[in-house]
Amino acid sequence: MTFRLADPAWLWLLGLLPLLALWHGRKGGTAAIRYPAIAVLRGLSHSTRSRVGGWLPGLKLLALALLIVALARPQQGGTDSHIHPSGIDIMLALDVSGSMQSLDFRLDGAPANRLDVVRSVVRKFIEARPDDRMGLLIFAAEPYLVSPLTLDHAWLLDSLERVQIGNMEDGTAIGSALAAGLNRLRGQAAKSKILILMTDGQNNAGAITPLSAAEAARALGIKVYTIGIGVRGEAPVPVQDAFGNQRIVMEHVDVDEDTLKRIATATGARFYRATDTDSLQRIYAEIDKLEKTAFTVHTSEHWDEWYPPLAQGGLALLGIAVLLELTWLRRLPA
Repeated sequence: MTFRLADPAWLWLLGLLPLLALWHGRKGGTAAIRYPAIAVLRGLSHSTRSRVGGWLPGLKLLALALLIVALARPQQGGTDSHIHPSGIDIMLALDVSGSMQSLDFRLDGAPANRLDVVRSVVRKFIEARPDDRMGLLIFAAEPYLVSPLTLDHAWLLDSLERVQIGNMEDGTAIGSALAAGLNRLRGQAAKSKILILMTDGQNNAGAITPLSAAEAARALGIKVYTIGIGVRGEAPVPVQDAFGNQRIVMEHVDVDEDTLKRIATATGARFYRATDTDSLQRIYAEIDKLEKTAFTVHTSEHWDEWYPPLAQGGLALLGIAVLLELTWLRRLPA
């Protein structure tokens, strides 16, 4: 709560009260009855009426002070702001094909596969946008919906942690993944809808071509940000030999940058290439800045007036002082 004065200019009148008190003190009281001897008056100064009568000027000054403060209109209240976020619908499409096991990234100073690094970066991206509905689908030879669009980001993060490689038929169905993501975004009421596609390979599965899906995204007004993951050339990949032992071999890796660029360009978005953990973090930071959530702020003011009780108190004190002067403390002659 905040206190304020609606008309503070009236307070200058308070400066006149000390002058009134000084003037009254110099003037002194008006004699009511003349006595021939001072001895007769000795007991009057100790009477109850005499003591109460001495308070009357102060009572009047207090009444005037309350009335002046009432004129300044003291108020209690404040301004309330209500923020209504107009969030963005964001669908995350994550490649979980076998090549995402490549160990060409580092996490916390140790070698890490591409999926673990992507999961770490995406987790921070989700946590930084609490007002946006987000969904998650994964794809290999076909897409699979992990989470529909939701504001329950705790549940979404739990679902992200459960994503693993090897639970689906291997392959890279980029076009089908795009189509599945668009199907989840279309028809939603959000003014802004985007899809972030992360892959480390080339489209080699699915019945829908990536560029056909991109045309559909453009028609629906959905931006598709594409991220090519992994180093260029060769990357260390863990494999199992015939005896079940795991070993690391160098394999050729190839991201179809041209197709990913064309998808992003067609939908008014951007293509990025992440070759290490730092670059992937910078990519998501840039997307976060580009796609800002809009907020509508509604403000309202409410102020309670305090002048009525102050004015009533001042008038009551003034009335009491006048009543006492006319009755119990009446002077003779009047």
